[in-house]
Amino acid sequence: MSLSPDFRPSTRHLALGDAFFDPVAPADFPRTDIRYRNDRWAARVGLASLDDAEWARHFGRFAPLPGTLPGPIALRYHGHQFGHYNPDLGDGRGFLFAQMHDLADGRLLDLGTKGSGTTPWSRAGDGRLTLNGGIREVLATALLEAMGVNTSKSFSLIETGEDLERGDEPSPTRSAVLVRLSHSHIRIGSFQRLRYLEEAANIQRLLDHAVDAYRPDARRDTPAATAVAFLEGVCRDVARTGAQWMAAGFVHGVLNTDNINVTGESFDYGPWRFLPTYDPAFTAAYFDHAGRYAYGRQPTVLLWNLTRLAECLLEVAPQAELEATLGGFAPAFRAAFVEETLRRLGLRASADPEADKRLVEMFWTFLEASGAPFEQALFDHRGGRLSAGRAARGPGAAFYAGEAYGVLRAAMDAAEPDGDAGLDHAYFAKGEPCTLLHPEVEAILAAVNRDDDWSLFRAKLDEIEAMRVAYGA
Repeated sequence: MSLSPDFRPSTRHLALGDAFFDPVAPADFPRTDIRYRNDRWAARVGLASLDDAEWARHFGRFAPLPGTLPGPIALRYHGHQFGHYNPDLGDGRGFLFAQMHDLADGRLLDLGTKGSGTTPWSRAGDGRLTLNGGIREVLATALLEAMGVNTSKSFSLIETGEDLERGDEPSPTRSAVLVRLSHSHIRIGSFQRLRYLEEAANIQRLLDHAVDAYRPDARRDTPAATAVAFLEGVCRDVARTGAQWMAAGFVHGVLNTDNINVTGESFDYGPWRFLPTYDPAFTAAYFDHAGRYAYGRQPTVLLWNLTRLAECLLEVAPQAELEATLGGFAPAFRAAFVEETLRRLGLRASADPEADKRLVEMFWTFLEASGAPFEQALFDHRGGRLSAGRAARGPGAAFYAGEAYGVLRAAMDAAEPDGDAGLDHAYFAKGEPCTLLHPEVEAILAAVNRDDDWSLFRAKLDEIEAMRVAYGA
């Protein structure tokens, strides 16, 4: 085994005990054809030296990595799905495979799967993932990371050689198993399950574990004070991630409580979409008929989910203190949204927060009123006054006219460009930004499905990587 000597494995999750998970076996797949391996992040955790045979053995056959979990475990959780409580959830087509530490910052990281076979929580499903679904998640995580979003990382995608029947895509369709690298798989739904089962002692046990493993700065002298500080940290980080989604024009699509984890990291991508133009009512999931998870509703839904977490902590902390902590979400989100918008525009925060807020509001008001392409407008205006010529010459120039734009342009010209805006990178010499709009994704999938042609997929990942480097993400 060619592991880096710096590899730092962990078995931290096992300390919770078997009331929180079930040992499971991976599926025995006909094939293990590597379609994607994230060597950059593999290097961050000491796994980049694995050759392809070793990679397929660990991330397609799930042979244990030395020093980490002796076998896969399916995590137990419940959750609200589209507002309705479901006590029959849990890892139904995935499991926690390994834990290790980030060699750059020491964080505890998980390698979890999607499409790795049935578990006790499969609910009559086949436990598989379509290749199309795996490709979509690889693309989503890559672009979100490039945009600076706090996201899980797609670590591996292996085609597994099975034919799957699905009602939402032409079938039979090809199968795959995805491995994602995440900063925790403990979800709001993990706490909800324990509240539903009235297991107060295990709520305290899970809280202590989550604090020690992920939020040691929340530890206080009493359990109640620790619970409040823990909720405060989760609210702050979820608010930041939500603001990053909004600044990226990203619609997650399925913001159920089992898809929100305690570190605030964005993960589990299904029917996601990026906005073509600014539209608060834009939805990603074809089955989201009421628009519950529409782009503009995402902050409200995140707070609703956090309120469900606070309900679970009533076993530990006073209601009034938990409610007061939830009250901090909205101002945290608003502040983060201003900061994230300025970051995407390549502008420095000024000494006047109200002026920054006005500039950001002006930009989003213009974006909505003009109908300008979402990512093009951010691309064209990155660097403020340094971008004026590029904006005037680019394909979005026709949108940049009129009195409202003149006021916005003057405000942006007065703002201070960020020295790290990356405008000297070749990415910004192009006329158009990197995007992942629905037609582009469909073209990538069509090439793979029709001709087994991966060139569009690889080219898009190269384009995203150039964007990531240019943005310094």
